[in-house]
Amino acid sequence: MALAVGLSSLAGFVDATGFLELHGTFISFMSGNSTQLAVALSRGEAGIIAGLATIIGLFMFGVFIGTLAGHFSYPAYRTITVMGLVTGLIGAGWLCQLAGVPLAAIACLTLAMGAENAVFQRRGDVVVGVTYMTGTLVKVSQKLAIAVTGGDRWAWGPWLVLWGGLILGGIAGATAYRYVGLGGIAVAVVWAAVLTVYAWLFRAAIHDSLQFDVDSADKVGRG
Repeated sequence: MALAVGLSSLAGFVDATGFLELHGTFISFMSGNSTQLAVALSRGEAGIIAGLATIIGLFMFGVFIGTLAGHFSYPAYRTITVMGLVTGLIGAGWLCQLAGVPLAAIACLTLAMGAENAVFQRRGDVVVGVTYMTGTLVKVSQKLAIAVTGGDRWAWGPWLVLWGGLILGGIAGATAYRYVGLGGIAVAVVWAAVLTVYAWLFRAAIHDSLQFDVDSADKVGRG
């Protein structure tokens, strides 16, 4: 759970940075971009269409390479492998920013956000999405409904914390951007590196808890 919250916070930080740099385009929330793309298509706004399609494509490719990285790694090291990829991509974005190529930096960050969704996977399927929160808020409401009908009273709490992590990360990212612009990517690099080290130190526990969480999620889905 700690790693998931850390990753959602990282996603909030990076997405807020990209959102401000691109003046309203998300780099981790593709539902919002898809709606914007639909509006742009209806208006025939070619430039906006191209930009949004590029971001969506980069995000999808990030998920693709993240999933492959996890697939070809030893199961107990799958999380660490994908985390290493995410950290490397954010680091590449920081280097692009230092080189004065902001669009390349955003491209790297978008790839990283896609890959981040492959951190928690089982048999190639994403177990916990950490860059989009619609499903998480649905879980909060479902768990609250279960609580008031005699079920687990506090099962909604972890999902709410996951959402809160994204919010706090977004606040931090927006604040950093206000003062240093894309220079705030440096914070994201350190953040991702710390999470990667955490994943390494607690790799066995994370692997075991992931299997448990998947089984629990399957039961809830059938309930």
